[in-house]
This record gives sequence, C-alpha cells and structure tokens, in this order.
Amino acid sequence: MSASTLAVLAALALAPEQQGGLKLENVRGTHGLQGPPRTEKKVLPGDTVFVCFDIDGITVGPDGKVKYSVATEVTDAKGKTIFKQEPRDLEVPLSLGGNRVPGFSQIDCGLEQPPGKYTLKLTVTDRAANKSATFTHDFEIAERGFGLVRFSTTRDKDGLVPSNVPGVGEMLWLQFGVVGFERDKAGKQPSVAVELQVLDGDGKPVGKPQSGVINKDVPDNVAALPLQFWLSLNRPGKFTLVVTATDQLTKKTTKTTLPFTVVELK
Repeated sequence: MSASTLAVLAALALAPEQQGGLKLENVRGTHGLQGPPRTEKKVLPGDTVFVCFDIDGITVGPDGKVKYSVATEVTDAKGKTIFKQEPRDLEVPLSLGGNRVPGFSQIDCGLEQPPGKYTLKLTVTDRAANKSATFTHDFEIAERGFGLVRFSTTRDKDGLVPSNVPGVGEMLWLQFGVVGFERDKAGKQPSVAVELQVLDGDGKPVGKPQSGVINKDVPDNVAALPLQFWLSLNRPGKFTLVVTATDQLTKKTTKTTLPFTVVELK
C-alpha cells in the first residue's frame, strides 16, 4: 500500500451463540483487533481505525458452517467513493456451535491521505438466507502532525497475536508508532522521547514509568517510528496505560490513554 492510499480489510472469527435474525451488533472502535476501546473518531494520517462488531443470527448449514459475504465502501464528506471492495464470499465452521460470529474492519490511513470526514459502510450478507445487514461508521482524518498512532496490545513481541483478554501471569506488548516528528539539520535524526506510565483503578501511578529516546539509526525514508513497551501482568484489576511522546526538537508533546482490564485466570 502506498502512503497516499486508504485501504480497508475485513475478516471474521468465532464466538458463542446468540439467537435472533441477521444483525450487526456491538459495533465499537478499538485500539487494534479486539483491543482496548477507542472512543475518539479523529485520527492522524498514518493511523489505523479498527471497528469491531458481532454478526448475530446467521444461518448455520447442516455441516456446521456459515456462508456469507462481506462488502466494504469508504466515502468522503461529499459522498464520493474513495475505496470499494465488492462482496467477498467467505465460509467459516462454527466449531463451538451457535450462530454468532464476531468480525472487524481495519482502515489503514495513508500518510498522505487528505484530511476530512469519511464514512465506512460495511455490508454482511447471509448467503444461505439471502439476507443482508449493514452499518456505517464515521471517522475523521486530521491534518498531518506529531502524534501517536496504531496502538494495539499483543501477546508477542512481533505483534502478531492479539491480546484480547489479558490474564494474570501473561505478558503484554503494547505496540504503537510515532508520526510527524522533525529531524535535526546536521545528522538528519529525530529526537523523540517516549514514556509509559501505568495507573491503577483509582488513577494512581503504579511503579516507575518506562521511558526511552529515539535519536539514532533511523533511516532517512522512515516517516513513522514503530515502538513498543512490555508489561508483566502480575495481578488482576482495571488499569490505564498513559503513553506520552515528546519531540525534543520542536518541544511538541502528545499523550494517549488506554484503559485495560487484567482478569484472574482460574
């Protein structure tokens, strides 16, 4: 994908049963796949918008599989289509039974994507029953600037396995990036300081913050700095991750907070 495009991906997975006709429910923005809730609709160029939802009441065949199609379309504020993916025929076995399937839509915003308001329209069709359900999700792309983007929580350092429900005794990797930073005139290097502070359920700091500075070995063609912090989940509870980044060359600072819950595994 080039930096000037906006791409959309949609996929489906499995979940327990819930009865009813075909519906798309529990539509919500998240940080990464099934990650912490994301309430803000305004994103920077270079960010990713995840929209998770549940498909409820889909027809299950005699073989225990569901057959459906997913179509996506993104339009700008004037209603002009800037991305369209025709219906894709998919098939999923419901290994745990039921007739409910969770899904997500991933919108990757290019670094050169024009600012403005956009609308994602997603349509799921139950191919066996020939019934469709649709939802729309509005979001806004801001002007380019210094900021934090593409947050996700994973079980692995490489960022390949999402951490949907963190449990006591597990490891959690917080993946994210920094865009819109400056480079010094002499060495052409950025100087970005990042910090992670964990807060407990009462909003009080837990332990010492993790921190670091990125100021060397950054290739000239890199426009986004991929970063990560590692956490050891030693007790249950509700927490908040507070990530702060400062461009030490321009003195600009940005902050993002992400609520998350650690459960007791029994």
